[in-house]
Amino acid sequence: MAVPAQPAPLESAEHIIHLPPWRDLARRTAENVLEATLVPMALFYLFLGTVGIRWGMIAGLCWFYAAIIRRRMSGQRMSGLLIMAAALLTARTAIAFATGSAFIYFLQPTLGTFLVSGLFLLSVGLGKPLAERLAHDFCALPDALMSNVRVKRFFLRISLLWAFTYLVNGTTMIYLLTQQSISTYLMVRSFVSLTLTASAIAASSLYFFRSLKDEGIVLRWHKSAAAAA
Repeated sequence: MAVPAQPAPLESAEHIIHLPPWRDLARRTAENVLEATLVPMALFYLFLGTVGIRWGMIAGLCWFYAAIIRRRMSGQRMSGLLIMAAALLTARTAIAFATGSAFIYFLQPTLGTFLVSGLFLLSVGLGKPLAERLAHDFCALPDALMSNVRVKRFFLRISLLWAFTYLVNGTTMIYLLTQQSISTYLMVRSFVSLTLTASAIAASSLYFFRSLKDEGIVLRWHKSAAAAA
């Protein structure tokens, strides 16, 4: 009786994926967060407290377009997080100027969270998870890793997790904005958003490394850019 052909053995029981130095990853993450979140927020509050809310809106919006132009002119990879944030803030500022309402200006980011939640869900339905696109903004993941079936499934499921996270965040912000004063809303929203985001990041990271472990994939962090090359 013929013995069925066996698949060719792998080079080892573990697949080793080499990643850039963790310091480079931390630096890239910090740059993206500063560029797309912290700096425009700081500019908005600075101008809000000195020359008024309209100039605060303009300052934040100008920062985003300046960052996009800088990346384009320098030939840097365009950040998906930056593009998404710039598009949302553009719509938000235009509507706020058209209505002249500060309430609507603060309401829009909350509505924007529902939009982002929908984008995550839509990306899952299209088979192009948004979580995978955004992951490349923080770390240039190698093709050997991204072609893995379990890793592809991970990004689909994590996109669903982030869709749920943004949905909960938006619902909470709607409640605070309609039931509390603007000052209370401004103080509480950052804490709530950061808590939800940190929890989602922690859950995503744990699930990611668990998926790799189950697949027999080991990540190796290079100590220097020269070693990575």
